[in-house]
Amino acid sequence: MPTDRLPKINDLVRKYVNEIILKELSLKSGIFITIAKVDTSPDLRYTRVFVSVFPEKEFGYALKTLEKELYAIQKSLNKKLRMRPLPRVEFRNDFTESKADKIEKLLKEM
Repeated sequence: MPTDRLPKINDLVRKYVNEIILKELSLKSGIFITIAKVDTSPDLRYTRVFVSVFPEKEFGYALKTLEKELYAIQKSLNKKLRMRPLPRVEFRNDFTESKADKIEKLLKEM
């Protein structure tokens, strides 16, 4: 398998899942979900979508909504991706932004 295939698949999954979340998912107003990273397994069976939520206190609600709508999101993604096997989506929390904030606060305190 060419080495550039996996990054292209990750980019496609990121683009399509983002479109699906924006167009098909109804969230409470004022909640924003950002796809921070997509990591597809080398065998293309699974893809982890790392999301960050603003405001951060609503992460539980956002993740529940994503998990509840996972079947619909997966179905929409499968229609858009023209490949086999179709990777199964898993949503995960991305802590990068909150960790960066903590480090920045610590550095300011020094």
